[in-house]
Amino acid sequence: MNSLIKSASHYFSVYKNFVSTSTQVQASFRTSFILLIFMDLFFYISSLASVSFIFDHVETIGPWGREQLMFYISYMLVIDAIHMMMFSHNFWQLSLYIRKGDLDFILLKPLSSIFSCFFRHFRTPALITFPVALFLLIYYGIAVDISAIDWMLMPLYLTLSITLIILIEFILSTAMFWMVEGTGINFLRMQMQQLARWPNFVFSDYIRKFLTTIIPVLLVGSAPVQFIYNKSRFELLIVMIVALIVLTKVLNTLWKVALNNYESASS
Repeated sequence: MNSLIKSASHYFSVYKNFVSTSTQVQASFRTSFILLIFMDLFFYISSLASVSFIFDHVETIGPWGREQLMFYISYMLVIDAIHMMMFSHNFWQLSLYIRKGDLDFILLKPLSSIFSCFFRHFRTPALITFPVALFLLIYYGIAVDISAIDWMLMPLYLTLSITLIILIEFILSTAMFWMVEGTGINFLRMQMQQLARWPNFVFSDYIRKFLTTIIPVLLVGSAPVQFIYNKSRFELLIVMIVALIVLTKVLNTLWKVALNNYESASS
Protein backbone atom coordinates (compact mmCIF):
# COMPACT_ATOMS: atom_id res chain seq x y z
CA MET A 1 0.00 0.00 0.00
CA ASN A 2 2.81 2.41 0.90
CA SER A 3 4.57 1.73 -2.40
CA LEU A 4 1.32 2.35 -4.29
CA ILE A 5 0.78 5.66 -2.52
CA LYS A 6 4.40 6.64 -3.14
CA SER A 7 4.10 5.77 -6.84
CA ALA A 8 0.84 7.71 -7.20
CA SER A 9 2.41 10.69 -5.44
CA HIS A 10 5.38 10.55 -7.80
CA TYR A 11 3.18 10.47 -10.92
CA PHE A 12 1.07 13.32 -9.57
CA SER A 13 4.20 15.37 -8.99
CA VAL A 14 5.38 14.69 -12.54
CA TYR A 15 1.96 15.57 -13.93
CA LYS A 16 2.01 18.89 -12.06
CA ASN A 17 5.26 19.67 -13.83
CA PHE A 18 3.69 18.70 -17.17
CA VAL A 19 0.82 21.12 -16.50
CA SER A 20 3.19 23.86 -15.39
CA THR A 21 5.43 23.66 -18.47
CA SER A 22 2.45 23.41 -20.83
CA THR A 23 0.88 26.48 -19.24
CA GLN A 24 4.07 28.49 -19.56
CA VAL A 25 4.43 27.61 -23.24
CA GLN A 26 0.81 28.37 -24.13
CA ALA A 27 0.67 31.58 -22.09
CA SER A 28 3.57 32.95 -24.15
CA PHE A 29 1.37 32.86 -27.28
CA ARG A 30 -1.48 35.06 -26.11
CA THR A 31 -3.35 35.35 -29.41
CA SER A 32 -3.48 31.57 -29.79
CA PHE A 33 -4.50 31.23 -26.13
CA ILE A 34 -7.47 33.59 -26.58
CA LEU A 35 -8.52 32.09 -29.93
CA LEU A 36 -8.64 28.60 -28.40
CA ILE A 37 -11.01 29.90 -25.72
CA PHE A 38 -13.32 31.43 -28.34
CA MET A 39 -13.13 28.24 -30.40
CA ASP A 40 -14.32 26.13 -27.45
CA LEU A 41 -17.12 28.57 -26.62
CA PHE A 42 -18.28 28.59 -30.24
CA PHE A 43 -18.29 24.78 -30.20
CA TYR A 44 -20.51 24.76 -27.09
CA ILE A 45 -22.92 27.27 -28.61
CA SER A 46 -23.14 25.49 -31.97
CA SER A 47 -23.68 22.08 -30.31
CA LEU A 48 -26.61 23.32 -28.22
CA ALA A 49 -28.01 25.54 -30.97
CA SER A 50 -28.16 22.67 -33.47
CA VAL A 51 -30.19 20.54 -31.04
CA SER A 52 -32.43 23.48 -30.17
CA PHE A 53 -33.04 24.07 -33.88
CA ILE A 54 -34.16 20.47 -34.36
CA PHE A 55 -36.63 20.76 -31.49
CA ASP A 56 -38.15 23.81 -33.13
CA HIS A 57 -39.57 21.34 -35.65
CA VAL A 58 -40.19 18.18 -33.59
CA GLU A 59 -41.53 17.45 -30.12
CA THR A 60 -39.21 14.54 -29.27
CA ILE A 61 -36.19 12.72 -30.65
CA GLY A 62 -36.66 9.06 -29.87
CA PRO A 63 -37.88 8.84 -26.24
CA TRP A 64 -36.32 12.15 -25.20
CA GLY A 65 -37.65 15.69 -25.13
CA ARG A 66 -35.70 18.93 -25.47
CA GLU A 67 -34.36 19.19 -21.91
CA GLN A 68 -33.37 15.52 -21.77
CA LEU A 69 -31.33 15.72 -24.96
CA MET A 70 -29.88 19.08 -23.91
CA PHE A 71 -28.67 17.46 -20.69
CA TYR A 72 -27.08 14.66 -22.71
CA ILE A 73 -25.33 17.16 -24.99
CA SER A 74 -24.15 19.12 -21.93
CA TYR A 75 -22.82 15.92 -20.37
CA MET A 76 -20.85 15.22 -23.54
CA LEU A 77 -19.58 18.82 -23.60
CA VAL A 78 -18.07 18.28 -20.15
CA ILE A 79 -16.45 15.07 -21.43
CA ASP A 80 -15.15 16.99 -24.44
CA ALA A 81 -13.79 19.78 -22.22
CA ILE A 82 -11.87 17.29 -20.06
CA HIS A 83 -10.63 15.51 -23.17
CA MET A 84 -9.43 18.73 -24.81
CA MET A 85 -7.79 19.87 -21.58
CA MET A 86 -5.89 16.69 -20.69
CA PHE A 87 -5.52 14.44 -23.75
CA SER A 88 -6.29 15.91 -27.17
CA HIS A 89 -2.93 17.52 -27.95
CA ASN A 90 -1.03 14.40 -26.91
CA PHE A 91 -2.51 12.30 -29.72
CA TRP A 92 -1.23 14.72 -32.35
CA GLN A 93 2.21 14.80 -30.73
CA LEU A 94 2.56 11.00 -30.59
CA SER A 95 2.83 10.79 -34.37
CA LEU A 96 5.65 13.36 -34.32
CA TYR A 97 7.44 11.51 -31.52
CA ILE A 98 7.45 8.31 -33.57
CA ARG A 99 8.37 9.91 -36.90
CA LYS A 100 11.21 12.07 -35.53
CA GLY A 101 12.59 9.54 -33.05
CA ASP A 102 11.73 11.67 -30.00
CA LEU A 103 9.96 8.65 -28.55
CA ASP A 104 13.42 7.26 -27.72
CA PHE A 105 13.89 9.85 -24.99
CA ILE A 106 10.41 9.18 -23.59
CA LEU A 107 11.08 5.45 -23.35
CA LEU A 108 14.27 6.11 -21.40
CA LYS A 109 12.41 7.89 -18.62
CA PRO A 110 11.58 5.88 -15.45
CA LEU A 111 7.85 6.34 -16.03
CA SER A 112 5.09 4.41 -17.73
CA SER A 113 5.47 5.08 -21.47
CA ILE A 114 1.69 5.35 -21.81
CA PHE A 115 1.65 8.03 -19.14
CA SER A 116 4.55 9.92 -20.72
CA CYS A 117 3.05 9.78 -24.22
CA PHE A 118 -0.58 10.58 -23.46
CA PHE A 119 -0.40 12.89 -20.43
CA ARG A 120 2.56 15.09 -21.36
CA HIS A 121 0.69 18.05 -22.88
CA PHE A 122 -2.02 20.01 -21.06
CA ARG A 123 -4.30 22.47 -22.88
CA THR A 124 -4.57 25.35 -20.43
CA PRO A 125 -7.22 27.44 -22.30
CA ALA A 126 -9.70 24.63 -21.63
CA LEU A 127 -9.49 25.50 -17.94
CA ILE A 128 -11.24 28.77 -18.79
CA THR A 129 -14.07 27.18 -20.75
CA PHE A 130 -14.54 24.07 -18.57
CA PRO A 131 -16.71 25.97 -16.02
CA VAL A 132 -19.04 26.95 -18.87
CA ALA A 133 -19.57 23.30 -19.81
CA LEU A 134 -20.04 22.45 -16.13
CA PHE A 135 -22.62 25.23 -15.74
CA LEU A 136 -24.57 23.87 -18.73
CA LEU A 137 -24.53 20.38 -17.20
CA ILE A 138 -25.87 21.72 -13.89
CA TYR A 139 -28.46 23.96 -15.60
CA TYR A 140 -29.97 21.20 -17.71
CA GLY A 141 -29.53 18.66 -14.91
CA ILE A 142 -31.82 20.82 -12.77
CA ALA A 143 -34.22 21.14 -15.72
CA VAL A 144 -34.62 17.34 -15.94
CA ASP A 145 -34.72 16.99 -12.14
CA ILE A 146 -31.61 14.87 -11.55
CA SER A 147 -31.72 13.16 -8.15
CA ALA A 148 -29.35 14.08 -5.33
CA ILE A 149 -27.74 10.63 -5.51
CA ASP A 150 -27.01 11.09 -9.21
CA TRP A 151 -25.45 14.49 -8.53
CA MET A 152 -23.16 12.85 -5.97
CA LEU A 153 -22.31 10.07 -8.43
CA MET A 154 -21.76 12.49 -11.32
CA PRO A 155 -17.93 12.56 -10.86
CA LEU A 156 -17.96 8.75 -11.09
CA TYR A 157 -20.12 8.80 -14.24
CA LEU A 158 -17.82 11.37 -15.85
CA THR A 159 -14.73 9.38 -14.89
CA LEU A 160 -16.13 6.21 -16.45
CA SER A 161 -17.07 8.09 -19.62
CA ILE A 162 -13.76 9.89 -20.15
CA THR A 163 -11.82 6.71 -19.34
CA LEU A 164 -13.77 4.74 -21.94
CA ILE A 165 -13.30 7.24 -24.76
CA ILE A 166 -9.57 7.70 -24.13
CA LEU A 167 -9.00 3.94 -23.94
CA ILE A 168 -10.61 3.58 -27.37
CA GLU A 169 -8.44 6.42 -28.67
CA PHE A 170 -5.28 5.05 -27.04
CA ILE A 171 -5.88 1.72 -28.78
CA LEU A 172 -6.46 3.41 -32.15
CA SER A 173 -3.29 5.44 -31.68
CA THR A 174 -1.11 2.32 -31.46
CA ALA A 175 -1.63 2.01 -35.24
CA MET A 176 0.65 5.05 -35.63
CA PHE A 177 3.65 2.79 -34.99
CA TRP A 178 3.04 1.10 -38.35
CA MET A 179 2.18 4.23 -40.35
CA VAL A 180 4.25 6.96 -41.99
CA GLU A 181 2.24 9.63 -40.18
CA GLY A 182 -0.77 9.62 -37.88
CA THR A 183 -3.10 12.19 -39.43
CA GLY A 184 -5.55 9.54 -40.64
CA ILE A 185 -5.66 7.88 -37.23
CA ASN A 186 -6.30 11.21 -35.55
CA PHE A 187 -9.19 11.97 -37.87
CA LEU A 188 -10.57 8.50 -37.15
CA ARG A 189 -10.38 9.34 -33.44
CA MET A 190 -12.33 12.51 -34.05
CA GLN A 191 -15.02 10.49 -35.85
CA MET A 192 -15.27 8.25 -32.78
CA GLN A 193 -15.83 11.36 -30.67
CA GLN A 194 -18.50 12.55 -33.09
CA LEU A 195 -20.36 9.24 -32.83
CA ALA A 196 -20.27 9.40 -29.02
CA ARG A 197 -21.89 12.85 -28.99
CA TRP A 198 -25.27 11.36 -29.95
CA PRO A 199 -27.40 8.96 -27.87
CA ASN A 200 -27.43 5.36 -29.01
CA PHE A 201 -31.10 5.29 -30.02
CA VAL A 202 -30.51 7.55 -33.04
CA PHE A 203 -28.60 4.73 -34.76
CA SER A 204 -30.05 1.72 -36.54
CA ASP A 205 -30.19 -1.58 -34.68
CA TYR A 206 -27.14 -3.25 -36.27
CA ILE A 207 -24.94 -0.16 -36.06
CA ARG A 208 -26.03 0.40 -32.45
CA LYS A 209 -25.07 -3.16 -31.50
CA PHE A 210 -21.70 -2.91 -33.26
CA LEU A 211 -20.87 0.44 -31.64
CA THR A 212 -21.95 -0.85 -28.23
CA THR A 213 -20.16 -4.21 -28.12
CA ILE A 214 -17.33 -4.30 -30.69
CA ILE A 215 -16.28 -0.64 -30.57
CA PRO A 216 -18.20 0.52 -27.48
CA VAL A 217 -18.11 4.22 -28.30
CA LEU A 218 -21.89 4.66 -27.86
CA LEU A 219 -21.54 3.68 -24.21
CA VAL A 220 -19.54 6.83 -23.43
CA GLY A 221 -22.59 9.02 -22.87
CA SER A 222 -25.60 6.75 -23.33
CA ALA A 223 -24.75 4.29 -20.53
CA PRO A 224 -24.56 6.78 -17.64
CA VAL A 225 -27.21 9.20 -18.90
CA GLN A 226 -29.80 6.50 -19.57
CA PHE A 227 -29.08 5.08 -16.12
CA ILE A 228 -29.60 8.56 -14.64
CA TYR A 229 -32.99 8.82 -16.34
CA ASN A 230 -34.11 5.28 -15.57
CA LYS A 231 -32.47 3.14 -12.87
CA SER A 232 -33.84 -0.02 -14.49
CA ARG A 233 -31.51 0.66 -17.46
CA PHE A 234 -28.40 -0.51 -15.63
CA GLU A 235 -27.42 -3.10 -18.26
CA LEU A 236 -25.52 -0.55 -20.37
CA LEU A 237 -23.58 0.59 -17.31
CA ILE A 238 -22.55 -3.01 -16.62
CA VAL A 239 -21.46 -3.44 -20.26
CA MET A 240 -19.51 -0.19 -19.92
CA ILE A 241 -17.57 -1.45 -16.89
CA VAL A 242 -16.82 -4.76 -18.66
CA ALA A 243 -15.66 -2.82 -21.72
CA LEU A 244 -13.30 -0.74 -19.56
CA ILE A 245 -11.67 -3.90 -18.17
CA VAL A 246 -11.37 -5.55 -21.59
CA LEU A 247 -10.04 -2.42 -23.32
CA THR A 248 -7.42 -1.89 -20.61
CA LYS A 249 -6.07 -5.37 -21.24
CA VAL A 250 -6.21 -4.87 -25.03
CA LEU A 251 -4.34 -1.57 -24.73
CA ASN A 252 -1.58 -3.07 -22.57
CA THR A 253 -1.12 -5.93 -25.05
CA LEU A 254 -1.16 -3.74 -28.18
CA TRP A 255 1.13 -1.15 -26.61
CA LYS A 256 3.75 -3.81 -25.83
CA VAL A 257 3.51 -5.16 -29.39
CA ALA A 258 3.79 -1.63 -30.80
CA LEU A 259 6.88 -0.83 -28.73
CA ASN A 260 8.50 -4.14 -29.72
CA ASN A 261 7.98 -3.21 -33.38
CA TYR A 262 9.11 0.38 -32.94
CA GLU A 263 12.12 1.28 -35.08
CA SER A 264 13.63 4.55 -34.00
CA ALA A 265 13.84 7.25 -36.67
CA SER A 266 16.92 8.55 -34.92
CA SER A 267 18.88 5.31 -35.33
